[in-house]
Amino acid sequence: MAKASQALRRRILERMDHSADGLLADPPDELRAFIRDGRITAVPAKRTRRLLLLDQVAQAFEPGRRYPESVVDEILKTVFDDHCTLRRYLVDESFMSRSAKGVYWRAGGTVDA
Repeated sequence: MAKASQALRRRILERMDHSADGLLADPPDELRAFIRDGRITAVPAKRTRRLLLLDQVAQAFEPGRRYPESVVDEILKTVFDDHCTLRRYLVDESFMSRSAKGVYWRAGGTVDA
């Protein structure tokens, strides 16, 4: 399982161009105050902006794919130091869901067609 998690982590980070730059490189104007050099500097207090930020972060997760918590954490660490808070926001705002066994999947957010 560890090898599978590492392979999945590698594929996901490749999709993000090996860094947070691929995910948050060109944030919407409303989020520019919260993102610097492709990393989140602060989570917006205003819910509408926070939801917009979470939607951007949710793009790192492929719909229909299951992720172990360690992989979710690795991905979130690339964009924000407090990955636990970010993960909690994603679940609380229904961008992601999780099982009792710590398996996560994307449950919301916009999807590229």
